[in-house]
Amino acid sequence: MITVHQIPDAFSAAECDRITQIVNDAIPSDAKLVRDQKDHNYRRAELVWLDEVSDTEWVMDRILELVRLANRDVFDFEISEFAESAQVATYRASAGGHFDWHSDIGEGRIASRRKLTMVVQLSETDAYQGGKLELMTGRDCLAASTARGTATLFPSFMMHRVTPVTDGTRQSLTIWSHGTPFR
Repeated sequence: MITVHQIPDAFSAAECDRITQIVNDAIPSDAKLVRDQKDHNYRRAELVWLDEVSDTEWVMDRILELVRLANRDVFDFEISEFAESAQVATYRASAGGHFDWHSDIGEGRIASRRKLTMVVQLSETDAYQGGKLELMTGRDCLAASTARGTATLFPSFMMHRVTPVTDGTRQSLTIWSHGTPFR
């Protein structure tokens, strides 16, 4: 079975509040796919890239430590860098927010080198309905924890999706670590 690793309380409720406040004050962009493609039938979300807003350096410091420990203890991938900014995705029921089945490894110079994906649940569990992060672990589908502040880490080649948000708003933080492409 392919490993999915979850870290409860990777970010505290106060830290999740701080991140979402920074993001909610920023101007979001429409979510795109690899190579700047857009398909609202496939993905509908608003994105804020953390390297484009101020007062988020501490978030990256935490991400570095979480990924380092998870990789050491669970995955043992050859990771050399974080070649992309962390992003916060906002999935609104009013906009049909979702992201269909996909893998995070894509074509292109950077996306082809993604090794480990980390998704942090920023919203309160009762702030939305639907919007589940589901991961295909082989023949089975695993729903990630919806507990606020939980980090879910998995190989970037793993198929996963965010089911349609049917009520409210779901926010999550995503980052990828990079290295020599899988063979």
